[in-house]
Amino acid sequence: MNKVQIQKARSKKATCLLFLLFVLCLKADAQFDPAFTQYMNNEMFINPGYTGTRRVLAATLVYRNQWVGIKGSPKTQTFSMHTPTRKRCGIGASIMNESIGISRLTRFNVNYAYRIKTSAKAQLSFGLQGGLIQFHQNYNELNLINPIDNLFPIDLPNAIAPSAGFGMFYYTNRFYVGFSIPRMIKNTITASGVRNSALPQDWHYYLTSAIVLDVSENIKLKPSVMIKEVAGAPVQAEVAMHTLLGNVFWLGVSYRTGDAVSAITGFQLSPQLRIFYTYDYTLTELQNYSTGSHEIVISYDFAYKKNRITSPRIF
Repeated sequence: MNKVQIQKARSKKATCLLFLLFVLCLKADAQFDPAFTQYMNNEMFINPGYTGTRRVLAATLVYRNQWVGIKGSPKTQTFSMHTPTRKRCGIGASIMNESIGISRLTRFNVNYAYRIKTSAKAQLSFGLQGGLIQFHQNYNELNLINPIDNLFPIDLPNAIAPSAGFGMFYYTNRFYVGFSIPRMIKNTITASGVRNSALPQDWHYYLTSAIVLDVSENIKLKPSVMIKEVAGAPVQAEVAMHTLLGNVFWLGVSYRTGDAVSAITGFQLSPQLRIFYTYDYTLTELQNYSTGSHEIVISYDFAYKKNRITSPRIF
């Protein structure tokens, strides 16, 4: 077998492995969560308690292309905006679009948070989110050996289901810790309709934390950690270390247990504008078929005269 044939065989095997992840159970479960390496720069997506904590109108755009080289691999885009209000409140909204194999998912959420000042330098924010999920599976994209196989029904209609979440976020200028349950409703979608469940055993729990350490006037370290738990799956932890050089250049590394190691780079183009790029190298069997995963994050803080930004916000 020559190299071309070997590569084609590997690609076919990888596609089969990925496909099995999605269709071994033909019930479409609109509960799966994307795994963002740059979660610390898109905190509102996993914790509504973060809403409004940047003190200005903040916008974040994320693009993630996972397991490049495997047909049908996950591709995710998110956009979020949030701002504080005058009465210790924060409001925000986010939209996510994701495609995995034959599945398409769009999620829209609105957030509300309320902040309590716990000391001269610390605040505790409680947040709620609610929204809708649109889900669709296109079975016409499958090449079936038996076109009338009853295991693969006709295309499911577009299904719309509710979404809800809760989060708490305690923070200072140098430290934060957050706890959240961003997906409190499990939606199981079949050809006969949508079933909803809000049982605790279906919830995804997130615990995040980070701190800023000054090494020198021009070097700052930001270690961070995220722990994620859901019933029926191993607890997953992600540990990252970011270094900010001269308030301009970011360098970092990250490790996700049982999944991937990552290299992170970014530029603080101004106190308001940040751009990050992350490359993930998977540690699973998929490393034989994929060249890795890519993630891009662009964040911008809209500053006004009364709260003009003169130095970058770390969180």
